[in-house]
Amino acid sequence: MMLALLLGCADAAGKKERWIYIPANFQVDAEADRVIALLERSDKVGFTHALLHDSKFSRLGTVTAAYRPNTDKVSATAKRLGIELVPAVFPVGYSNDLLFHDPNLAEGLPVKNALFEVKDGVAKIIADPPVTLPGTTSRAGWDFVDDAIVPDDGGLFSKEQKENARLCRKLKVSPFRQYHLSVRIRTAALAGGQPEIKVLGTGGKSLQWTSLGVKPDQPWTVHDVTFNSLDSAEINIYFGVWGGHGGAIWWKDTAIEECGPVNLLRRKGTPLTVKTEAGRQLAEGTDFERVTNPHTGTDPWPGAYKPWHEPWHEPQFLRMKSFADGEKLRVSYFHTHLIHDGQVCGCVGEPAFKELLANQADEVVSWWGARTHFMSHDEWRVLGWDDACRAEGRTPGQLAEENLRFCTGVLRQKVPGGRILVWNDMFDPFHNAVKDYYLVSGSLEKSWEGLSPDVEVMNWNFGKRDESLSFFAERGHRQVIAGYYDSDLADVDAWLASAAKVEGVRGFMYTTWRQDYSRLEDVAAKLDRAGW
Repeated sequence: MMLALLLGCADAAGKKERWIYIPANFQVDAEADRVIALLERSDKVGFTHALLHDSKFSRLGTVTAAYRPNTDKVSATAKRLGIELVPAVFPVGYSNDLLFHDPNLAEGLPVKNALFEVKDGVAKIIADPPVTLPGTTSRAGWDFVDDAIVPDDGGLFSKEQKENARLCRKLKVSPFRQYHLSVRIRTAALAGGQPEIKVLGTGGKSLQWTSLGVKPDQPWTVHDVTFNSLDSAEINIYFGVWGGHGGAIWWKDTAIEECGPVNLLRRKGTPLTVKTEAGRQLAEGTDFERVTNPHTGTDPWPGAYKPWHEPWHEPQFLRMKSFADGEKLRVSYFHTHLIHDGQVCGCVGEPAFKELLANQADEVVSWWGARTHFMSHDEWRVLGWDDACRAEGRTPGQLAEENLRFCTGVLRQKVPGGRILVWNDMFDPFHNAVKDYYLVSGSLEKSWEGLSPDVEVMNWNFGKRDESLSFFAERGHRQVIAGYYDSDLADVDAWLASAAKVEGVRGFMYTTWRQDYSRLEDVAAKLDRAGW
């Protein structure tokens, strides 16, 4: 607490920092010009720092010839204006950019003892137990259908209404198996709620997090997702729109199957094993041909993952050598899962991924020559399942703590005496450092033990801002508020009121995910009135 009070006194002696978040593609000349214009504009209303993010920060060795002149122009402008540029490093939660180098370093979910059967030299998946869904020509066969949904055009239809519009079916499944769900969807002027497929397992845990990407007006279109049953032997599958919607939506041809390896991961920490029913382990390359999935994390470019690979199904079977028809096998492997619009998390327990993190920091430090760096640990939604993470019995919280110490150490070595910041959420007991977060295997509690007191916190926990700000202040951390978030400007006032209750809040960052800088001057005016 004494450290926090001292920091607060230091802040009180001068004006607060004003930050602006700027994601950009510096490979494009027009993007560099856009960033320069934003810096010029920000300077006029007192902004002091710019947090820069570019996917190419994870692969600076691959950029085109235009990249260096563009970043040099941006750096020169910032130097002239007196604005400090802060590059983002360590994409741990949103790891796709770094997985460009090796898509197999994604965190994996386990499939255990999936049943395969040999026929004509090929072993294919056998549903164990069999799974099926009702048809969609009527409401019959579903465990429940909301009143808003009625048969129409060969499918089940809901028009504009204010209530939920869902179908649900309960199924028996085997734990730790991979399943494929598909459905055809048609829409007309759809607005409001988003169509989703939800799968709820033991204790109501959500097992399926991939967005469908349904458009407001689309013809009949097939949408595919996969999920892992984890420890659930019974699941509830929902197709629907929650909270009402405008326009109309039709659902048709709902289907489920137990599938073989999709988005299969091949590395030491994600072993693939094949055994006979009697328990004899088979040798890859001797008893069956090597299994790979060339579409894992490569479609349409390295680091990009799709939930389903159509029409290429080869990973769903094994090419056997000298096995009789009818021979049953048990196959175990690991696959990744896509969160929302394609987010994939890297495996921090894998030494090769830690090496990528260190290499990225080295390249970014050399490229920008910055004194301040921002660690991008954020919304870390899949963690702690594969052998690399479980080898030493560490909890997800301990894995996060360890990785934060590692990344902090890398920056201290490369920039002695430099300033380091990190997002709050994965180290905040009032935010995401909790039990049962997305597909994390266990609790993220105590992850904050990896936060050195001199690492500053960029706090975006608006919902529990008083508790969060106090938590980090009491632990001696300086903080910067990440505010606005494309929302009502009244939220800025609420943040400033909460910040006044604690010591050590050093500044405010104008944060937009829509690249909407139209309220920049309005936010600056509020900061002026607050004496920031």
